[in-house]
Amino acid sequence: MNARPPQASIAAIWGLLVLVQAAVGPARAQSDAVQPAPPQVQELMKLLDDPATRTWIDQQRRPASSPEEAAPVVPPAMNAEVLATRVEALRAHLAALAAALPRLPGEFRRGADLLSQELRSRSALGIVLLVFGFLCLGAGAEWIFRKATAVARKRSTSLPAETVGERLWATGRRLAFGLAHVAIFGIGSIGAFLVLEWPPLLRRIVLAYLMAALLLRLAFLASRILLSPRSAPLRVVPLPNASAVFWHRRIVLFVGWFAFGWATVELARTLAVSPDGRKVVAYALGSGLLALAVEAVWRWPARPAAGPEASGVPARRHALGTWLLSLYLVLLWGLWVAGLMGLFWLLVVAVLLPQAVVLTEQSAHHLLRPHRDDQAATGHELTAVYLDRGIRALLIVGAALFLAWVWGIDLGEMTSRDTVLTRLVRGVLSSVVILLVADLLWQVVKTQIDRRLTTLQAEAGPGSEEALRHARIRTLLPMLRTAAFIVLAAVAVLMALSSLGVEIGPLIAGAGIFGVAIGFGSQTLVKDVISGIFYLLDDAFRVGEYIQSGSYKGTVESLGFRSVKLRHHRGPIFTVPYGQLGAVENMSRDWVIDKMTINVTYDTDLDRAKRVIKQVGKELAADPEFAPNIIEPLKMQGVEQFGEFAIQLRMKMMTRPGEQFVIRRRAYAMLKTAFDESGIRFAFPTVQVAGRDEAEPAAARQALKLVRGAPPEEGG
Repeated sequence: MNARPPQASIAAIWGLLVLVQAAVGPARAQSDAVQPAPPQVQELMKLLDDPATRTWIDQQRRPASSPEEAAPVVPPAMNAEVLATRVEALRAHLAALAAALPRLPGEFRRGADLLSQELRSRSALGIVLLVFGFLCLGAGAEWIFRKATAVARKRSTSLPAETVGERLWATGRRLAFGLAHVAIFGIGSIGAFLVLEWPPLLRRIVLAYLMAALLLRLAFLASRILLSPRSAPLRVVPLPNASAVFWHRRIVLFVGWFAFGWATVELARTLAVSPDGRKVVAYALGSGLLALAVEAVWRWPARPAAGPEASGVPARRHALGTWLLSLYLVLLWGLWVAGLMGLFWLLVVAVLLPQAVVLTEQSAHHLLRPHRDDQAATGHELTAVYLDRGIRALLIVGAALFLAWVWGIDLGEMTSRDTVLTRLVRGVLSSVVILLVADLLWQVVKTQIDRRLTTLQAEAGPGSEEALRHARIRTLLPMLRTAAFIVLAAVAVLMALSSLGVEIGPLIAGAGIFGVAIGFGSQTLVKDVISGIFYLLDDAFRVGEYIQSGSYKGTVESLGFRSVKLRHHRGPIFTVPYGQLGAVENMSRDWVIDKMTINVTYDTDLDRAKRVIKQVGKELAADPEFAPNIIEPLKMQGVEQFGEFAIQLRMKMMTRPGEQFVIRRRAYAMLKTAFDESGIRFAFPTVQVAGRDEAEPAAARQALKLVRGAPPEEGG
């Protein structure tokens, strides 16, 4: 047996109802002496008078009346005829609203009569008991729960909320208690509909306003958690106290107006008000939302000025922005009244989405902020990145899906069709997802590298052994960060182009050929880059080390892809390509041996001088200022040579790289003092002036040396 289509069955039932109504209508108009209609017909007539039944039958008849209307309509090309059609539709829409406005009081009177006719079957006391029982079940259950959890709530509010964990725990407790209160109220109120017997119209009216009350309670809870007007430490959104209180009140008022306005429109639907009349009611209530929004824009608490000089142009800019935002809100209301909902929601999303993304980022970092400044600032930064980027992805994808739903775009149907438009839309959506994932990966890599750099810099003090071990890591991590960004950006762009339908194979091949051509044309550049890679692999130098290569020497300030920057100790900076460095002399690794020489007279007791130098080395090594940088103390190696006027003594000491200069100066000063106290004299060249009688023997002795062929004495 074949089943009839549901539309045909509904149409048949509707036809039967019409025939019955036509047959019973004249009989009802006759006198009461005529035989009344059977009870079944009377029940059927009551069903016909029910607005819910009429609405349902209208909805079911509409697609069945003309099958051609249910077929998908292919939008024609955008031309003058289409524009004229849309303008005419807009004009007809506004004319229908104007025509419905005078009929609205009469429709509400008929709806009130219908409701009063339904309530006549019950006494006034019964209706009062229904409403009172409804309120008692919801509010009473919430009051009992509040009393039962009073101690736990008081204990939770007294706990500290200074660290990140304590702050998250306190926010979670407040959210849990608030949701529990709303859930208890909702369950108790809905239980009233299960326990008590309600008239159909009254049940729909009370249920609509109950939903509005629950929506208002949820908005109040969310605003109290995010803005926390009474407790600044628990505030999620970083706002001053005055702004938090202001926006908390405005959000609750706006949502309350919207929720109860929606319930009022549902009341009009229940009372069988025409669709055009309901739109008039909705637009009138929407003007109240517009007034609230404009009032919030104009009374928005301004940020405190940074100084007296910041009171000119910024104030005018703020006033201009206020006017523009007010005009934007009026434009939205006009689009809503005109029925241009696609453009309405597009403008709403275009303005709210960037603000929501920025606010999410600020709130995530504010909620996970460290307790003190001396703590590692990146301790919870990775969690903030996950939270921020995750919510950002949800916001963007949710906005795209919402706009697709508003515009009537069936994404499932689009995946089954293969047209240029569908491929483009799928490609755009895929590109958005790819870029969001790439952004998340980049933020994670960047945060991890920055966190590691900060940790390495904080763990080891300057000049310590640990700092020297970490110097190579601090040199390579910034280059790794740059390379990761380039790789992620290139891969994301190629994947996005591929999702848009662009063939990336020729692009990759062309890039390879272009790279080979660049390699042949710029051999010096390739040489510099490859040399730099091998310098880094060999760990030849690091940032902060003092190196010398040929005529270039200085402290390594930064490492690029093709060159290194050296800061000379006198200030100039050298930018040297890696290919020109050659052999590198690193003066900042492990240790250095500093050798010093002094000249003493020929009558000096060398053993005594050795003891004095050794004692100076011990005192220098015991000095707390220099002891950490001295590996081997100062000691005398012996006689270097005999000079014309002095005996040259050689000394050495082992220190940390770069510290030998300061220690050498201190050693010279201590040696001067110790030698003076011990009677050891430093030798220095002198000139002896002789008289006429003494000059001739001196000249004769010099000539005798030349005649004998004695080698000339080496100078110091």
